[in-house]
Amino acid sequence: MAALPPGDNDVTERPRIWRRFGGDDWAAFDALPPAVRQRLHEHAYDAWTVNALFLWKLFRRQTASSARGETRLLNHLKACEKLELEAFAQAYCRQCGGTLPHVAARASTLRYDSRPRR
Repeated sequence: MAALPPGDNDVTERPRIWRRFGGDDWAAFDALPPAVRQRLHEHAYDAWTVNALFLWKLFRRQTASSARGETRLLNHLKACEKLELEAFAQAYCRQCGGTLPHVAARASTLRYDSRPRR
């Protein structure tokens, strides 16, 4: 595993499978639609908001619709999270010789309740 940059505690497989774009994470987060911000907040890993903003702009252009671009990005984030979990589980198995407990228990990623709050 490569040395981590100062201040980075990401010890997952993500740097091996994805490319992270540089930029202001908070500004990128603020520029995203509310539903995407909520999904990023609930993502099992740091979802790299600059990357999400890049994809949001790309999908919005490709679909010629903010709503369709948002749906496409939400679906993409779901797929990425699944791939990240699989990669982490495989690395865990190589390093520890067993199944990742979260996977063995068939546990889901915790999400906030989408029902309106009182």
